[in-house]
Parts: sequence; structure tokens; C-alpha cells
Amino acid sequence: MTVTELTAPTSARLRWVALAVLMLPVLLVAIDNTVLAFAVPMISEALRPTGVELLWIVDVYPLVLAGLLVPMGSLGDRFGRRRMLLIGATGFAVISAIAAFVPTAGALIAARAAMGFFGAMLMPATLSLIRNIFIDAQERRIAIAIWAAGFSGGAALGPIVGGFLLDHFWWGSVFLLAIPLLLPLLVAGLKLLPESKDPNPGPIDPLSIVLVLAAMTALVWSIKSVAVHGFTTTVTATLLLALVAGTWFVRRQLNRATPMLDVRLFANPVFSGSVAANLLSVFSLVGFLFFVSQHLQLVSGKTPVEAGLVLLPGLAVTVIAGLLVVKVVRRVRPGTVVVAGLLLNAVGYSLVMVSGETGSDLGLLIAFALLGAGVGAAETISNDLILSSVPAEKAGAASAISETAYEVGSVLGTAVLGGLLTAIYRGGVALPTSLTAEQAATAGETLGGASDVARSLPAEAAAELLESARAAFDSGVVVTSAIGVALMIGAAVLAGVTLRRA
Repeated sequence: MTVTELTAPTSARLRWVALAVLMLPVLLVAIDNTVLAFAVPMISEALRPTGVELLWIVDVYPLVLAGLLVPMGSLGDRFGRRRMLLIGATGFAVISAIAAFVPTAGALIAARAAMGFFGAMLMPATLSLIRNIFIDAQERRIAIAIWAAGFSGGAALGPIVGGFLLDHFWWGSVFLLAIPLLLPLLVAGLKLLPESKDPNPGPIDPLSIVLVLAAMTALVWSIKSVAVHGFTTTVTATLLLALVAGTWFVRRQLNRATPMLDVRLFANPVFSGSVAANLLSVFSLVGFLFFVSQHLQLVSGKTPVEAGLVLLPGLAVTVIAGLLVVKVVRRVRPGTVVVAGLLLNAVGYSLVMVSGETGSDLGLLIAFALLGAGVGAAETISNDLILSSVPAEKAGAASAISETAYEVGSVLGTAVLGGLLTAIYRGGVALPTSLTAEQAATAGETLGGASDVARSLPAEAAAELLESARAAFDSGVVVTSAIGVALMIGAAVLAGVTLRRA
């Protein structure tokens, strides 16, 4: 299926250097999924977005990325994976530089969407190239474990890196991070990475691309809207659109000789269960980071760097767990490891839920470390199972589905938990009667908006507003944590059933 046009590195040293180069876009995309979590308060103050705009600033990047991963993977098969990787790196760097200086929330949403477009060119190539570079099965398993750890570790690293930048620079500095990460890729990638493509690629299918984007966009918009407004007529119609577009897409893939996405792979329970575990692990991580980053800064009063340091142990645990499980699965069934990881996620959310509004920063640190251990273990093994459960000729399609699951999990983590948190905050915050209409609208949308408004109020009114806003926010955190517990327990049960023979 795959032909290598340039010879893969023959020496072990060059292979691992090539892997290091490929990890740069992996880290970047993972960091970009969560780096804005710590910039949310500063963006709220600088650009004054509404609650919906704020969610779209966070969501639109992984949404576009998820919708285009499969189409871009198909184009990489046709035109060359290394070529798509380098084009994506160039475009991503340019758009990131623009995003750092946009003046409005709408412009930032547009820039984030463009970043998702070019980011989708980066990801499908990485795993396919790793398979070409590492011929030895044992070396490849270690390389894939590092690749998976890069995803989960990068997601956790985002708030820490963002915290450092935001403590010293303006909010736009988080986007400039792409430039020093992608420049080495552009230089070294030409020399170290082999070009590969499908010698008999299927035809480009514009309709399938439109259907994927329509289904994903409608689904996420509906989830976010129902959390805020309930099941309105518009939400119901949009959910119907997502269902129709998704069903049409699946039927189209089943009827095509060379489908863009081989949906028949989901008939394998190990494959489908691993994809679900992959998606829900990322869901738990991104959803947790969405609220913990705001709590540490806007409730606990920490600087971005201080808040990032609270999460540093969790980052270390995430990476270490992802690497250690490579040895663990030699003695323990992979399915058991995935189930244990998902249950650890549930324990992490339980700690936040039980502590409630009186939770300490130490409690959040412990909760994130537990979550990191669970995500690191479940992500690494689920990715390995996704690839090992399909025939070799289906590895490209399997890797595209794996990456898509990661991005969908990232979107839904923010959309579901973030949307519910926003709705509960809006319903629970009590605004002082002395606020102007504009101040009330801003403070009633987000905790960041309330903190901004409080700076312009007399001390007594400011204290009253902040007390109410923080209480409303933390009460929302309790509810979303309870949902996180239920979802992770459900995911563990699903993994236990589907992966019982893995």
C-alpha cells in the first residue's frame, strides 16, 4: 500500500533523531489544544468575548482539525505525507504569528480555524512516517509509546508553557510558540524524513469532506448550545443535520471501492473499544484543564506561572505512565491496563467532586496527577491496540481514526463540560444591582468577565460580585466533575467488554 520514495534512516541514532523531529508537530498540536486554557482569563479581559465566543475560541481549532484529519490524510496518501507535513508546518507558523496580534474575538476565532486547517496537515503524516522509519517491531512499539506520550504530555504541558508566557508577556504570546517548534521541523524534515505515498490512491471525494465537516460542526454546536439554552428548535434541527450528514457519510464510505475512511474497521470490537477509550481519555483531560486553569487563577488568585506549577507533577506523571505501561503490558493484559487507566480518571474527578467548593490547590494537584496517570496509560495502550488490531494495509486508515478520536475528544471535553460549566455559572451568579447593563452582561457571561468588571467597582461591590461569581463557578465544577466520574466509569465498563480479549 505504501511506497517509500526516500530511504528511511538506516542507523539507530538517525531513526531516533527523526522521531524527535516528528514529535515537534505532535507536541505543538497537543499543546495548542490546551494552551488557551490559561489564556482564557486574559483573553476575556482583552477582547471581551461573550460566553459562546469564548467557547468557540477554544473549540474551533480542534473542531476544524478533527473534521479535516481524514481528508488531509487522504491527500497525504496521494501527494506525499512528508510534503503535506511541511506545507502544514509553514501555514501553521504563519497563521500563529497573525493570531498573536488580532484585535477582536471574531478575528481570533477565524485565526484559530485557519490554524486547525493547517494543523490537520501535520498530524496524519506523523504516525505513518513512524511506521516507515521503524521497521523493527520492538523499536516501533517504543516509538509509538513516545508518540502517544507526546499527545497526552503535550496536552498537560500546554497550561504550564502558557502560564510561563502569560506571566511575562501578553496573551498573544502563546501563539508564537509555534514558530520555534516548527522551524526545526522545516529544516531537519527535508533531510531526515522519508517521503511516502500510496502508489494507487483513491480519487479525491469532495462530498465526503463536506459531510465530515457538516456532521462534526453541527454536532459540537448542538452540544454547546443545549448546555446553555436547552433543547430548542434550532438545536434539535442541528442535531438532526449532524445525524443525517454522519449517516450519509458512513453509507457513502461503505459503498465506495476506495473510501476516504474505512468504517468497516469499527466492526472489530478491539478496534472500536480502543478508539472509544482514546477519545474519552482525552475528553477527561481537556475537560479537566478547562476548569482547573480558571479556578487556579481566578478563584485561588495564582499567577499563570504559579498555576502552571501546580499542574507540573501531573504532566510528569502523564509522560511517565505512558512510557511505563510499555513494560507493564508484557505481564498484564492490555485491555486491563486501559480499564485501570479509565478508572484512575474517574478517581481524579471524584476527588474534585467530593472536595466541592472547599477544595484546596493541593487537592487539585493530586486529582490531576491521578488523571495524568490514567490518561497516560489508557492513551498509550489504546493507540497501540488501534494499530495492532487491524491488518498492516489498513494501518494508515487506523492511524487517521486514532488521531481523529483524539481531536473529537478534545472538542467534546470543552464543549460538553465547558458548556455545562458556563450554563451553571450563568444561572448561579448573583450580580450587584449597581452594575450597568454592559457590566452586568460581561460579568454574567464568564468568571473572567466578572473579575474584569470587579476591578472597576468600589471595594464592597467588587467583593460581593467576586464572591458570588467564584461560588457559581465552583458549583458548576462540582456538577461537571460528577459528569466526568460517570463518563469515565461508563468508559471503563465499555473497555472491559470490548477489550476482554485484548
